Amino acid sequence: MTRPTFASGTDTLTRDALTILQPGFTGTSVPDWVLRRLGEGLASVGLFGRNIDTPEQVAALTAQLRAERDDVLVAIDEEGGDVTRLEVRTGSSFPGNNALGAVDDVELTREVAAELGRRLAACGVNLNWAPSADVNSNPENPVIGVRAFGADTGLVARHTAAYVTGLQSAGVAACTKHFPGHGDTAVDSHDAMPRIDVDASVLAARDLEPFRAAIAAGSRAVMSAHILVPALDPDRPATLSPRALTELLRGELGYDGLIVTDGIEMKAVASTYGIERGSVLAVAAGADAICVGGGLSDEGTVERLRDALVSAVRAGELAEERLADAAERVRALARWTAAAAKTDPDRAVDDEVGLRAARRAVRLTSTEPFTPLTEPPYVAALTPVANFAVGDQTPWGVAAELFRLLPGTETGSFSGEDAGRAALAAAGARRIVAVVRDEHRHPWMASALDTLLAARPDTVVVEMGLAQAAPRGALHIATHGAARVCGRAAAEVIAGAR
Repeated sequence: MTRPTFASGTDTLTRDALTILQPGFTGTSVPDWVLRRLGEGLASVGLFGRNIDTPEQVAALTAQLRAERDDVLVAIDEEGGDVTRLEVRTGSSFPGNNALGAVDDVELTREVAAELGRRLAACGVNLNWAPSADVNSNPENPVIGVRAFGADTGLVARHTAAYVTGLQSAGVAACTKHFPGHGDTAVDSHDAMPRIDVDASVLAARDLEPFRAAIAAGSRAVMSAHILVPALDPDRPATLSPRALTELLRGELGYDGLIVTDGIEMKAVASTYGIERGSVLAVAAGADAICVGGGLSDEGTVERLRDALVSAVRAGELAEERLADAAERVRALARWTAAAAKTDPDRAVDDEVGLRAARRAVRLTSTEPFTPLTEPPYVAALTPVANFAVGDQTPWGVAAELFRLLPGTETGSFSGEDAGRAALAAAGARRIVAVVRDEHRHPWMASALDTLLAARPDTVVVEMGLAQAAPRGALHIATHGAARVCGRAAAEVIAGAR
């Protein structure tokens, strides 16, 4: 069957279909096809690490977009911490949610979010797909982890609200995610469909409370999760479920802002429904914007999704009024960001707030008084495979910061069954600093630490993931995240620079 096309881009239906898409693209300048589609109704774009070079370059890119459409929504997945796009090549200047939750100072969280928002706004970004409001109740969760403020519902709720308030004070719309809560999953929705089997009462008391707090704080957008929650809908994931989006989020929780899907190309939806059918079902369920571009970033994808939406309306599978309502919510958010950008052009700069927060998040465990290192050590990074949200472009660890403080520091990356023995051989006589990320989730990593500590009990252990495993080593440092500033805070302790 030949796929119909609607190329004019001039009729209202086609413009509305383009308006609700949030596509990405490749390159550090705007492709011609994006500029052309902006003229035809496209109202949003998403930026990823592949689009980022410098803040000045991002500002030039967003200026290109606004020269074509001055109210364009420019979105980014900038959580700070492990998930950074603005500082994808250096590591983030801000600790992530887990570090902020460990400090548990809501005013500090608000200040961090406000400074992050200020930097995004200075680059021309006005919608941030953050914060994560997930309650990380399953410590084996492969995709949330340190992206969550913690495992306690009350803590997550109060910090989610503070983050939303801080970010939006800078004129950048918050997009609270991943509704109705991705914290109790053992599967990454980038790879397959996660399932959460809890009663509706557990979901309401545990997972929904942070979203209630975000709504009360005025979150301008909420992102849906591609997770199956049978207590809500036994057949469809939340992104495609009228029960989740229209009845629960809109009705019971009273949310009236923009509902954005998680990346529609993620396998939880794409491998089960396909991106075209998935997009139609999402809008019919109550979603207002389709995020696409993490893995798909071409004009053909935009055309396919546009045409699928138009065809669904013309076939009676999607109400035209629902599509028009979705498009109007996108335009309403664009109007809010345009007004918010004009309110306070001289926002205060606080370049050190991220480092202050990272330092406060450090937790130390030692059975003996620790003497800071004065000679350059060997840093053995026990490196797991990065999850898709974090990516593998962003450096992590403590080696670079230790080299700054203790010139001559050497490092190596190790993984697998022989990681411990290989690290010992590489270190030689040097003092070892072993850096891990979620030791509790990786048996090979725990085994490597066993090997290192048996041979070298003076090894310093730095945990840059969730601090779930029992502390061990001559000194155990928990940073609650792997942002650049978390590495610096740990290095300062090791070298006695604080």
